[in-house]
Amino acid sequence: MTLQSPDHLSNTPVLRGDIDGIALLSLNRPQSRNALSEATLAALASEFGSIATDKSVRAVIISHNGPAFSAGHDMKEMTAHRNDPDRGRAYFRALMEQCSAMMMSIRKLPQPVIAAVEGVAAAAGCQLVASCDLAVASDSAQFSTPGVHIGLFCSTPMVALSRNVSNKHAMEMLLTGDMISADDAYRIGLVNRVVPGGRASEAALELARQIASKSTLTVKIGKEAFYKQRELVLADAYKLTIDVMVENMLARDAEEGIGAFIEKRDPTWEDR
Repeated sequence: MTLQSPDHLSNTPVLRGDIDGIALLSLNRPQSRNALSEATLAALASEFGSIATDKSVRAVIISHNGPAFSAGHDMKEMTAHRNDPDRGRAYFRALMEQCSAMMMSIRKLPQPVIAAVEGVAAAAGCQLVASCDLAVASDSAQFSTPGVHIGLFCSTPMVALSRNVSNKHAMEMLLTGDMISADDAYRIGLVNRVVPGGRASEAALELARQIASKSTLTVKIGKEAFYKQRELVLADAYKLTIDVMVENMLARDAEEGIGAFIEKRDPTWEDR
């Protein structure tokens, strides 16, 4: 489900509504194709900060109002700083740091984050999809890193993109700037599922509910370990995950889950 903005919230860049332990965040600047303005980045970072310590939240969905998921950075906002004394250098750096910190906060969240995409996700919008743990797209969704068309290579979006898809697929998107379909995004591993138009949020909610039924402690442990081990060489990855498995085995939920499996009953999670 996509959150609709009542009149008094029409200028709120990100809307939030919770259901069944799932935080629903909706990008809410449809008039600017949900460009990631400073205000939008700040609002997302604030929501992630709140969610990170909210034990009632078991999963997160990022969807959008309007036809586009996100067109990327707000170019008008950026261009306005060309007349700064330093031609915008300090502003551009601060903006890229703000955006990168927000993207990294998704990885640091204990809860899994799912992107629900209808329409276009371009540049930093594509980066946002790639930064999420999972992504569901409608069959009309499209993805691109089109900076090369305007002389601005999508270098920061490249970080998340290249950690989702193979080098050659990432380089083709970055070097051509071409838009790819939802089916191609699925084929190269940028999204998990493609669903009929208008069903991305509904399908994301179904997936989130499935994840929310698991032990939050186990999910938190697994998400953190997944990203840590990916950055290590093979032997170090096994050393890390051995330690993680041992500590996980000593958790109450692992004891309960294994006991329930042996006894052929449903587990009762305590999230500890």
